[in-house]
Amino acid sequence: MPRGGQLRHGSLQFYPRKRADRILPSVNWNSVLETKDKPGLLGFIGYKVGMSSAYVKDNTPNSMTKGKKIIIPVTIIECPTLKIFSVRFYKNKKVVGEILNQSLDKELKRKLKLPNEYRGKIESFKKDFDDLRVIAYTQVKKTGIKKSPDILEIGLAGSKEEKLNFAKENFSREISIKDFLTEDIMKNAVVDIRGVTTGKGNQGTTKRFGTNLRAHKSEKGVRGPGSGGPWHPSRVEFSQPMPGQMGYFTRTVLNNKIILSENISKNNINLEHGFKNYGKIKNDFLILFGSVQGPTKRQLIITSSYRQSKPQSKKNYEFLELR
Repeated sequence: MPRGGQLRHGSLQFYPRKRADRILPSVNWNSVLETKDKPGLLGFIGYKVGMSSAYVKDNTPNSMTKGKKIIIPVTIIECPTLKIFSVRFYKNKKVVGEILNQSLDKELKRKLKLPNEYRGKIESFKKDFDDLRVIAYTQVKKTGIKKSPDILEIGLAGSKEEKLNFAKENFSREISIKDFLTEDIMKNAVVDIRGVTTGKGNQGTTKRFGTNLRAHKSEKGVRGPGSGGPWHPSRVEFSQPMPGQMGYFTRTVLNNKIILSENISKNNINLEHGFKNYGKIKNDFLILFGSVQGPTKRQLIITSSYRQSKPQSKKNYEFLELR
């Protein structure tokens, strides 16, 4: 009897499978805009601490474990404060001007030399515009994992006047994760995570696509794909499993349930010797249900959920402790 097997695994939607160009992916802020009612940032930057197990009380209605204490897998993300680097003005989806923050950190002032036309106050911008966004950078030096900040353009929610007022009020202050997690987000307590997966370099077809091993007497190797296709069409289709890059891809994980959002000074969840390959948390942090992409210390973009799932929104866990 011939041996049955699976030809390949992996969605064809993600082609081409190539390395991500940037560690922080671009975001379509217009699609995220509809998910937030109150004015404010549409996204936030965090750093993956790692995974752990949390001891929680299940308060989910109609759950088989309702009212019981259970253990669930969780991911911890540290979220140091953000600062606004500049405010960028748009007209017909094109940049028409930018105002630089004058109270930047010393590290940024040494490295960046911008012309005088970018300096000034937001009120001094007189050109007509229909949208504005902020370029924010992380206060990552507060975490202890590195010094150089990560910079990202982040969209704003609200009308044009509300966006302008938000930029004026927060131009020189630090913005925390509490400012981002407004009531409309915490109502269902689910967020989307955008980031780059763990890179595994160049891999063969068996590891990359999960194809079965061929018989041990097969010619030209056991871990190869076998036939590359028929004579007609006389070409190799893109859907054929081929060796190549594995990992370090841009991916979005939808509907991550927020278990806890707290500051480390109020709820110290640090281990005695710190978390493996990360160290100790020193700022605000999020605890999410399940896993997210990327290795330890990976930069992640947190946005409100734009394609909510009812089962995820209904989940209700009361955090007790890490195990």
